[in-house]
Amino acid sequence: MGTEIRTYGDSVLRRKAARVTKIDSETKRIAEKMVEAMLRANGVGIAAPQIGVSKRIIVLDLNDEFHVLVNPEIVETSEESVTIAEGCLSIPGVDAAVDRKLRVHLRGVTLDEKTVDIEGEGLLARAIQHEIDHLNGVLFIDYLSPAERRSLLNEYNHKQQEKTE
Repeated sequence: MGTEIRTYGDSVLRRKAARVTKIDSETKRIAEKMVEAMLRANGVGIAAPQIGVSKRIIVLDLNDEFHVLVNPEIVETSEESVTIAEGCLSIPGVDAAVDRKLRVHLRGVTLDEKTVDIEGEGLLARAIQHEIDHLNGVLFIDYLSPAERRSLLNEYNHKQQEKTE
């Protein structure tokens, strides 16, 4: 496990992540690597599968406030949703309009084993839903129509080819 962000096509991104049974030094080391990777990529959130670890851990960074959550779950969502452009560290350089719930209530466990509840709205709600999706092997492109997904992936592949030339 490093701090390299796994990109589209890596099978770890499509697996349902395993629950963490014990918060130990390994769990804390994974969280550190996640924070490093997220900061290096200027992200607002990251899930453990994105650094190749199939465990239910997410990190959120909004308003310079870090939240490291183990076994997070969305407890409740609003009826209202909003559609805006969304991107992903694992599919860099492209984005697409995705419909997400406007507000969410998240429950998880901190690294010091305290259960916390976070009420998120707007960008925080979107980031929470996006990272929880990663824990379930779901990518934001899965919300697009087949034609939109194909177009976006063609754009992504083209940008990746340009990087290697």
